[in-house]
Amino acid sequence: MIRDTVAGLETFCVLRHPRSSFLGGAVVFPGGKVDTADGEDAWLGLAADPHPRSLAFVSASASARALAIAACRETLEEAGIIPTAGTIDDLDALRAELAAHPDVGGGPGALAGALARRGQSLALGALVPFARWITPEAEQRRFDARFYLLVLPAGQIGKHDDHETTMSFWGRPSEVLARFDRGEIFLAPPTTRALELLAAAGDVAGALALAGDQSLEPICPAFIASDPPYLALPGDPSHEVPDRRIAGPTRFVLQDGRFISADAPTTTGPLAASPQEIQVSVRRST
Repeated sequence: MIRDTVAGLETFCVLRHPRSSFLGGAVVFPGGKVDTADGEDAWLGLAADPHPRSLAFVSASASARALAIAACRETLEEAGIIPTAGTIDDLDALRAELAAHPDVGGGPGALAGALARRGQSLALGALVPFARWITPEAEQRRFDARFYLLVLPAGQIGKHDDHETTMSFWGRPSEVLARFDRGEIFLAPPTTRALELLAAAGDVAGALALAGDQSLEPICPAFIASDPPYLALPGDPSHEVPDRRIAGPTRFVLQDGRFISADAPTTTGPLAASPQEIQVSVRRST
């Protein structure tokens, strides 16, 4: 989720519960997984067509519509934000209703029924495809994650759910990255790269234009067990895919337990770039 402020572009972040089995304690963008209910016929007439570029996200297990519906549902659950055709006056009540539903998280038509009773439908076209990341093969648990941009709907604010997410905030991408550099928060590489790109975008219009330039081809980092270890992205000399699929440095080098953006070395000098060099590299790439 993004919004314009007098200070510049801000994005909405949440803190995952420290006991979460995946990325526990990390600052992330709200999200989750596709459920069976997201592709059911109950959504016919209750969801507009997804963004045209969503077709690049389709797989054998998930349609463009089901992916977008899942994104809307998870965003409502974890952040209290949802794009609809009209204004929802009782957004908190809608969220509480779904949280209390015995089949929430997989029951057929829970969100669809709640929207239908309110005469509302999902504005799936508001979800703008931004990137697609696949967990490295070295990981035991792997995910095929699609990232969207969503401009904050009018009248909505955003709030964590105190269950899967324990804290939330709006922040300028550069400020969130600075907190990561200082060791105050933990970010996963896909979140770091999204923030780097959004920091260079400047405002909502720039971010949406940037999204339109993304390849949307899957980005599957390769873990390289060197000293220090690093994740190589497509386009890096160490990756089997020769073409870049996202702007910015082509590596995430492991330093002090964190993966830091860095370009592949061109000389015998140090591998990792400084934060200032990283920002310059991202801006030049975009």
